[in-house]
Amino acid sequence: MPSWKLVSGLCLFFLGSIVAAVGVGYAMVGIPSENTAAKSQNNVYYWSDGTQMVATGTGANRQNVTIDQIPKAMQWSVISAENKSFYTDSGVDPMGIARALANMARGGETQGGSTITQQFVKNTYLSQEQTVTRKFKEMFISIKVGTQLSKQQVLQGYLNTSYYGRGAYGIQAAAQTYYGVDAVKLTPSQCAFLAALLKGPTYYDPIGATNIDPAADAKSNTARSKARWSWILEQMHNDKRITDAEYQTAIKKYPEPQGLKATKGMTGQISYLVDTAKKYVLSHSDISQTEFDQGGYQIYTTFQKDKVNELSAAVKKVQKERIDPKKRDLDKYVQFGAASVVPKDGAIVALYGGDGYENGHFTNNADTSGVPVGSTWKPFVLAAAMQYGTYKTDGVGISPLSKYNGDDHLKVRNQDGSYVLNKDNSIFYQNNESNYPWGYISLRKAMEQSINTPFVQLGMDVGNSKVRDVAKASGILDDSFATLNPSFAIGTSTPSAIRMADAYATFAASGKQADPYSVTAVKHDGQAVSGFTKPTVKQAMPENVANNVTNTLENVIQNGTAESAKALGRDAAGKTGTTDSNKSAWFVGYTQQLSTSIAMFRENPKDAELLSMNGTAGVASIHGGDIPTAVWTAYMESALKGKSDPGFPDATKIDKVSNEDGAPTPTPTPVVTPSKTPSETPSETPSETPSSTPSATETCRFSWQCNDNGGTDGGATSTPTDTATATETSGSDRGNQNGGIFGGSTG
Repeated sequence: MPSWKLVSGLCLFFLGSIVAAVGVGYAMVGIPSENTAAKSQNNVYYWSDGTQMVATGTGANRQNVTIDQIPKAMQWSVISAENKSFYTDSGVDPMGIARALANMARGGETQGGSTITQQFVKNTYLSQEQTVTRKFKEMFISIKVGTQLSKQQVLQGYLNTSYYGRGAYGIQAAAQTYYGVDAVKLTPSQCAFLAALLKGPTYYDPIGATNIDPAADAKSNTARSKARWSWILEQMHNDKRITDAEYQTAIKKYPEPQGLKATKGMTGQISYLVDTAKKYVLSHSDISQTEFDQGGYQIYTTFQKDKVNELSAAVKKVQKERIDPKKRDLDKYVQFGAASVVPKDGAIVALYGGDGYENGHFTNNADTSGVPVGSTWKPFVLAAAMQYGTYKTDGVGISPLSKYNGDDHLKVRNQDGSYVLNKDNSIFYQNNESNYPWGYISLRKAMEQSINTPFVQLGMDVGNSKVRDVAKASGILDDSFATLNPSFAIGTSTPSAIRMADAYATFAASGKQADPYSVTAVKHDGQAVSGFTKPTVKQAMPENVANNVTNTLENVIQNGTAESAKALGRDAAGKTGTTDSNKSAWFVGYTQQLSTSIAMFRENPKDAELLSMNGTAGVASIHGGDIPTAVWTAYMESALKGKSDPGFPDATKIDKVSNEDGAPTPTPTPVVTPSKTPSETPSETPSETPSSTPSATETCRFSWQCNDNGGTDGGATSTPTDTATATETSGSDRGNQNGGIFGGSTG
């Protein structure tokens, strides 16, 4: 047993060491300066070729003010909300520090300072480090600050170094950013609003921050802001920091802040490029939004300046030719969003986010959510059918030559043979846009003319969960999927233009998928920040499935709803889409080099609700084969000028033909025996082929692909009685006006 002298000596030595360490630590740290903290830096963004795109930051949006220029209401709002004992405590919360250290020791995240003093210290020592060393340093600084600075000095420093969102550091910048006044002129109600932002501007700024977190939408943020604003005023009133009269005046009306403003350099498409790159950085690193907005980072992007300009020029050209809000009220509020992605890589080379911050458009339309994609979703249904088959084929994929009923206003069946019902137990009917009697046609033909009914029933036969799986594997995110009802197959989901371009790039790359990315590297103080490697390329679907989808979509351009894209003059594939009530129109198309999506929609600026485009551009309705395809063609023509035309890999025949139940038994195609002289050969087309075929004669790479009027699959032939043209309006591309539970469906 050690002697008591040895034990006592060790204890004294241990305690002495701790005291010495604390003394050394205390002596070595300095008191933070709010003036030093105010020297924030720019973030510099670079084009893909390494040239500078823009330098943007907070340096010009930060100005310290003295405590006498900060309203008492602002001072008391943060004290009542965050640290009621501020004027009586030591400035350090020992228990809070102990919890933070214990959490870090277990490998968890660090925790923020629990007193205003500690938060002031943390504000002035922002870094990426999440270490015990940093926490100890902050503790020593907080102790020194608590003993050497007055409470007024600490409070002034805290309010001058805190981040309020929108790039505003400090109370003066916040007052100007949100209310256009100097800090000294803020009302108690406005002070409570700004104090609420300190809880986290991402979630408490009413304009929303869905580019950071989809949950931070404007509606949710407004509700959170109002709740905390009123709570802070209540706390100030309870603490007797404002009078009854002041409280009643302040609580009467929520102090709506002013809208966003464009900052220097953030004009045109630059603002949306920066928005996209920033979002990528924050989601692929440990950098917090506060750290990032303090500046000092160099961000190297995938954006190609020439292609960004070409995409913007294509939108503006078509917009100028077709959209005139001064002439037509129905042309007001028309929006475009677009993105261009490299197949097999995922690099976003160009995007179009809107009219620019300088024109009051702060939503990035290339990365927006809430705009249904319509019939551009049908290729995922076809891919799922070819990969997984239907409930009748036991997992064997079916051919695009399989025939389904393309007539209008059809009952939809579940896999057990029962009819799908509405909520009132009435039978659900799926409609096309027109009542053209297509009869039983191949899925290839249904894709060409964008007919709804075959794909709705096909989705049910395959299982819409399988369709969702294929779309997800192709690059569509979970949070954009709609409910798995019959209309899911015709585009009720709302992925962004970026994600749609990336998903179609999977078809272009014979089934290989890479997530879209916009940043290749980030540096800070010359040191590379980790997390910015290229996405992994994976095989998302069988190669031949993707190639057959591509072959089918080539035919959409050659003979179907996207014929105007033939003007590109090179091999290309794509699909049009138009939604219920004509609220949005899409075209997504690709070559092997580029996959590009174009979205067009009208949006009420007051509540962000989609408006019908019926009557827009002076036409009855806008379709994906119209303006969106025109924009796509103009951009791709410029972007691919001088590039080779490699075409697409050949698609191998998928033998399993599985027609929809009820398809008539095929009849042999009549064989005409020529007479002895060519002049006696009949000149008329056999009667099985309609004389008023709705589309041009299909051109196919292989004979087995041409079957739409009694071809090699032996499917039944229909004899339409009406006439239609090979435009998107003739195909049953849109609509489900049944008014039932799936009434919001699109095509």
